[in-house]
Formats: sequence, structure tokens, C-alpha cells
Amino acid sequence: MPLFGGKKDSAKKSRKEGKDADKTPSVEDKYILKEMLGTGAFSEVRLAESKDHPGQMFAVKIIDKKALKGKEDSLENEIKVLRRFSESVKQSGESLEEPYRLTHPNIVQLLETFEDKHKVYLIMELVTGGELFDRIVEKGSYTEKDASDLIRQVLEAVDYMHEQGVVHRDLKPENLLYYSPDEDSKIMISDFGLSKMEDSGIMATACGTPGYVAPEVLAQKPYGKAVDVWSIGVISYILLCGYPPFYDENDANLFAQILKGEFEFDSPYWDDISDSAKDFIRQLMCVDVDKRFTCRQALAHPWISGNAASNKNIHGTVSEQLKKNFAKSRWKQAYHAATVIHQMRRMALNSGAAASNP
Repeated sequence: MPLFGGKKDSAKKSRKEGKDADKTPSVEDKYILKEMLGTGAFSEVRLAESKDHPGQMFAVKIIDKKALKGKEDSLENEIKVLRRFSESVKQSGESLEEPYRLTHPNIVQLLETFEDKHKVYLIMELVTGGELFDRIVEKGSYTEKDASDLIRQVLEAVDYMHEQGVVHRDLKPENLLYYSPDEDSKIMISDFGLSKMEDSGIMATACGTPGYVAPEVLAQKPYGKAVDVWSIGVISYILLCGYPPFYDENDANLFAQILKGEFEFDSPYWDDISDSAKDFIRQLMCVDVDKRFTCRQALAHPWISGNAASNKNIHGTVSEQLKKNFAKSRWKQAYHAATVIHQMRRMALNSGAAASNP
């Protein structure tokens, strides 16, 4: 049975009506599929060029139905979530009967979906600015204010998600990507494979990435939007020192640290960081869910909305720690969607040349 429903009968009918009958457009009818950008367990991501608008590039996620067998619900959930953040997603080349909610400027957009007998195709907005940590390391100067501006964008996007009844459940630096190589590029949230609609039932499934997961998830308690706020707290911590608040080679020990909420602002790495930044992190990484800030509360904190963030250059210490602590882990996640999109920067820069050689 097709994931999007009702396509097989209409396809048969159009074949019966003859060659000139209208047929559902295929992905090849509208896009030229180009270089492979990466592969995963159930999918591959390729560069795609619009046939209607030559030179306009997209990312297409191609999911193998056979490999996905038994996990169809996960894909349908990801598409459902992405559609909720897209202005007008087209399904298999046809306009949808009802408009979807407005997109958010900091959420990677799903533009169109196609399906054939063997595969599902998700046409995605192409982001080309690379991963968050890479950009910080490459910068010559980096301050608390820069970190505050980044986190504000993430909070605004996640607050919007929460208003729409969606919990991301896997916020981490690898899922935060720059829209373009421009110096003032905005940050984008990607990878909604573990996202969940709140109205789809109680959330109690242990999922996410170990170092960023909230205590209530590890405790196997029912949870909600607050898990995303915890993850943003962890990301904020790393952005200010270059290493994670919780770390142990042994997962059981790591989980024990997280369950207790045990983290420190170690000297000398935190000596030059403002008290406001430390207070902000404590409010987000609070084990007591009822006392943990919401995104809206976090956005109102002086470190985000005021002038509390320091302008002192902390690039030297932060970039050194980022290279030391995250270079290896990034390559371990080579199949992750974020790393796939990381490769798109080079592809997009060469898109002009690629467009003339389909």
C-alpha cells in the first residue's frame, strides 16, 4: 500500500485511458538527480536540479521501501512533522487540498514528495553553510554574544515547534546547520526523524543522542517539550567551553551523571564566562521538569534578550576544545543527515558547473 495512499488505482486508470491521459508526475519528470551526497541505513541523499528552473538546486532524500519495511510509521511521522513546518508541500506532483502551516525561517523545509513502487522521495531545502562547530572553529573571533545569538535562533525555532505541538527529541549540534556560507548566515534545525507530534500519544520511548538526552527520558518517565529545552542547555554549555557537560566512556556512568544533573563550570575554561550565561544554563539543565525553563522563558532571560552576554573573544579556548572533543565523534556519525548536508556546501558552490553537465 502506498505511503501517500490512493495512487495505484489512479495510475492503472490513466494507463487504460491511453498514452495521452494525465499521469502522476515522477521525480524524474521534475528533477535531474545529480551527485550522491551521502547514504544511511534506509536512505541516500542526492543533489537535485529543478527542470523547470535550471540551476535551482535541492537535496532529495531517497528512502528504500524494502529496507524500511516494518518502520514505515517512522517515515510517515517525519513527513507529517516536516509538512507541518512547510508552506505548501506538494504530494507526488499535485497541489494539496488544504494549505499547511507557515514555515519557520530556521527550520529546514520539505518542499515536495514523490513515491514509486520501490522508493519515496523527499525534496528538501538545500542548506550549504556547513555544521555549527566547523564554522566556530573557522572563525577568527567568537564571543558569548555570538553564542547567545545562535541559541536565540534555536530557541525561537523550537518555541515555534512546541506551539505547533511538535517535540524534536534529538536536538544536538550536528542537527544545527548554517543556511549559507555567508558570514551572517542564519542557523537551521534539521533531521526530524525522531520528532513526535504531542497529539499522537504519550511519549515514553527512550530516544535521542546520549550526551544530549534529558534525565526524564533516561528514567523512562513520560516526557514532553521540556526534553528539547534540556538539549538546548547542553548545546549552550558546549558553545561556551568546547566540551560537553556530561562525559564518560561507559554509558551507564554517563547516564548516572545525567540523571543526577551533575555538571561543573570548570576552571580555567569558565573563568571568563559571565554569571548570566551560567545562570541561563542552570535554568535549562534543571533535573526538575516543573522548574526547568520553557523556550519562552529562556528567550526572556537577560543572556538572550538583554546585554548580559560578554563581548570578550573566547575563540582560542573554545575552538581548541571543540577540535579536541568533537572531531572524532563527527566522523563516527558519517551517515547522519547532518553530515550529509555538511557535504552540500562544496556541491552547491559547484552547482553552476554541475548545472551544465546533468
